[in-house]
Amino acid sequence: MGSSTRRHGALPRLVFAVKRAYYQLRYPRLKLGRDVEIRGRIRLRRGVRVTIGDRTRLNKFVRFAGTGEVTVGADCLLNATWIGSWTSVEVGDRCLLSDCELMDNDFHNLPPQLRHAPPGPATRAPIVVGDNVWIGAHVLVMKGVRIGHDSVVGAGTVVRVDVPDRVVVIGNPQQIVKKFDE
Repeated sequence: MGSSTRRHGALPRLVFAVKRAYYQLRYPRLKLGRDVEIRGRIRLRRGVRVTIGDRTRLNKFVRFAGTGEVTVGADCLLNATWIGSWTSVEVGDRCLLSDCELMDNDFHNLPPQLRHAPPGPATRAPIVVGDNVWIGAHVLVMKGVRIGHDSVVGAGTVVRVDVPDRVVVIGNPQQIVKKFDE
């Protein structure tokens, strides 16, 4: 490998290192793994604690909010993603999240007489996304859902119930349209 190739790769690595340092200073509740690439901007709000795994890439504007905890695995891609966590949101390794929303909170009580009261425990439940999951654009993942490993959630889907391993789901209500052979 020639010196010009090494120099060409050194500048982007330096830029990513500077951005990592900046965001870790700005957000003390943010923990970034080795070689995380912040290609756009990120924002943490309301005390959320966020851990991003090694070599994960964050494109465009990635936002985290809430008082809970978010863990994103290694080798993931988050592209214009919004994650709201008041309990916990866990994303496995090698996941692709494209312009979607994950919310572990309903923000309001369901019974009519309680709708204007502060949200209670029934309004929150953790979200777990397995390894190697692809979540398409404009997907909404609701509280208490587990998405199984190697699954795909098609664009525009509203995920309200658990998704099995190795399937493709689409729609609202969500439906399985493909099963990957084992």
